[in-house]
Amino acid sequence: MHEFELINNFFSNLSKNNISALNLNDDVFFDKKKKIAISVDTYNINTHFIDFKSPDLVIKKILRSSLSDLICKGVKPKFYFISGSGNKKDFTKKNLFKISKSLKNEQKKYNISLCGGDTTFSNKLSFTITSLGYSKDIVYRNKSRLNDDIYVTGNLGDSFIGLQILKKKIKTNNKMSKFFIKKYYEPDLQIEFINNLFKLANTSIDISDGLVDDLKKMINRQNFSFHIFEKKIPISNTLKQLIKLKKFKKIDITSRGDDYQILFTANPIKSRIVKKLSKITGIKITKIGKIISGKNKSKIINLKNKQIEAKNRGYIHQF
Repeated sequence: MHEFELINNFFSNLSKNNISALNLNDDVFFDKKKKIAISVDTYNINTHFIDFKSPDLVIKKILRSSLSDLICKGVKPKFYFISGSGNKKDFTKKNLFKISKSLKNEQKKYNISLCGGDTTFSNKLSFTITSLGYSKDIVYRNKSRLNDDIYVTGNLGDSFIGLQILKKKIKTNNKMSKFFIKKYYEPDLQIEFINNLFKLANTSIDISDGLVDDLKKMINRQNFSFHIFEKKIPISNTLKQLIKLKKFKKIDITSRGDDYQILFTANPIKSRIVKKLSKITGIKITKIGKIISGKNKSKIINLKNKQIEAKNRGYIHQF
């Protein structure tokens, strides 16, 4: 049973009288009257991070991953709560000092504050982060419109390569390794784009589980599909070099998730505004596809200009 089957079969009915829960089909809880948005994420060792050798980097990654849920909704994060489960081997004074210092730097970078949390003993290391922000509105899921253009911020794929290098599944030179590992631990959050998102987006999501999988989530309750052009998917120059060197397939690398970029759709008449804002803000924004009518018609147009089925290529939460 995957994540959404679990939610739909056992928990959706518990939220049916609470409009702020958004049918448990979005990244956040949003109370429009009180103008408050909340997200909750849990991260387990061996699932969401491979080890705890660099606690300062791990905590940075999971905090940014959590903040991303608010950012992709057009909400600026303000407060966060953090709970940790582990043992004395995990929470040594040395590790706690590194975690505290890293969180301090992140608070300064994103202008956020720690407000509480909890600690419990466990033989398996785990963190849960609750992020909170205030906003008059959010950019919802499932609000795409027919013929909307599909956009993504930043670059995709670097984080996945970083993870494979850490797992010793990919070998490359020291300079490349450092680049990709940094992208894995320190995702680039487009927080400067928050105010502009409302001017452009009909719907949005952050890319956590993978481009194709998250696109499907973004339109999962609409009678729509999508076409994505592989050649349009933005990647870094370093990844271009690696793909050429290792003869990787671009779509396989860029659909694995952990990018935390903003994926959104917009009316085609706003394409000039998107280009202008991209230039003004310095944020890379790339048109990669289009929303089409009908269910189960999603396709990827590959580098050979052939249509291939848009299968789930990202991370799927199985239970």
